[in-house]
Amino acid sequence: MISFTANQAKTQFGEMITKAQREPISITKNGKPSVVVMSVEDYNEFEALKLQSLRAKLARSISQAEAGQLHEGDQVFDELMKDL
Repeated sequence: MISFTANQAKTQFGEMITKAQREPISITKNGKPSVVVMSVEDYNEFEALKLQSLRAKLARSISQAEAGQLHEGDQVFDELMKDL
């Protein structure tokens, strides 16, 4: 992944946008990764994968509930949140 400092991202914005169309760009601030800039296509694909994962977890939970395999609410939410 290509990396820009926050200052480089500001002064080379056009170049950063062009590169982000090909691959995600990491932006660092004070030497630490801060954000990622990516194309709309990559973002939409990422969001679709998240939705697919959530649907699979929901289907599994419904199946478990129908089978009488009930769990404590905190345990269920902890499981859901660990992948975020």
